[in-house]
Amino acid sequence: MPSPFTSRARRVDIVVYPGFKALEAVGTMSVFEYANIHLVRQGQPRGYEIEIASTSTGPVPSDMLMSLVATRAIDEADLPDIAVIVGAREIEAALERNPSLVRWARAVAPHIDRLVALCSGSFFLAAADLLDGRRATTHWSVATLLQTSFPKVQVEADAIYLRAGRLWTSAGVTAGIDLALALVEEDFGRGLALEVARDLVVYLKRPGGQSQFSVHLASQNTSHPGIRAVQDWILAHLDEPLALSDMAERAAMSERNFRRVFGREVGESPLGFVERARLEAARRLLEDGDLPLKSIAGRIGFGSEQPMRKLFVKHLGITPHEYRARFGGSGHPVA
Repeated sequence: MPSPFTSRARRVDIVVYPGFKALEAVGTMSVFEYANIHLVRQGQPRGYEIEIASTSTGPVPSDMLMSLVATRAIDEADLPDIAVIVGAREIEAALERNPSLVRWARAVAPHIDRLVALCSGSFFLAAADLLDGRRATTHWSVATLLQTSFPKVQVEADAIYLRAGRLWTSAGVTAGIDLALALVEEDFGRGLALEVARDLVVYLKRPGGQSQFSVHLASQNTSHPGIRAVQDWILAHLDEPLALSDMAERAAMSERNFRRVFGREVGESPLGFVERARLEAARRLLEDGDLPLKSIAGRIGFGSEQPMRKLFVKHLGITPHEYRARFGGSGHPVA
């Protein structure tokens, strides 16, 4: 890991083009800038020199009512330490309009320290043949398009971010913040990344391999108010016994009808949802803390470690101890 006390700031080029996703660019920039603020407060040099780059200099319109001014034109002879290619809503059109960006990515990939693609920005790396035979992710809505357009890419549609050597890819929008936090942690340690996460009021960190489709999002997407209320109650009471009869009673339904309506609305059984919610809660506790496994098991409604171990092996193929070793602290998933 590079020394946190190096006197040279790492240059980060945020690479944009007409129609880029504004929130992705600004969110990622914010992570690096907040890292600079904390480093200066600690009496250290700024860690990152942040630039906006594009195929030419000047204002670049985004997908919203704002533009960013590119002060650098991408150049094969003048490389940053980190280049972040932002995604776009209309990625096929963006890809067609910016062939020079594809050529640039292909040329600089062997020489740049870290080449990052946010959301549908992964299409630029794929079009440059950089993701052939590698694991990569993108926003779930264009994951099938990425796979069909570039069949040599090993697309993992539900990952938040993935690393394949020098190349990093992420899911959409806020996943770029997760990825940027992982870069800060790699450069300057977990402590600084945690301070930045607190500033931005986000978790440090959703591991790259975690699904884009969390149980919390699932509950928000449920249209049936009674089922959604039961889901919210489940998420707030994971440390308690959660019997099917109790859930049905809260929904004012018979068990049979509740099971049928829940499955129709959520796409899985009530007990399957509870199991997935407990797994997600345990993963977060393992990622971001050092609680004993027995304590974590108790917090998700198990009387001992053994049921939690079975849950992890069933869904992830590894034990809670192995999961913590892989994703706790500074662990990042690597292809």
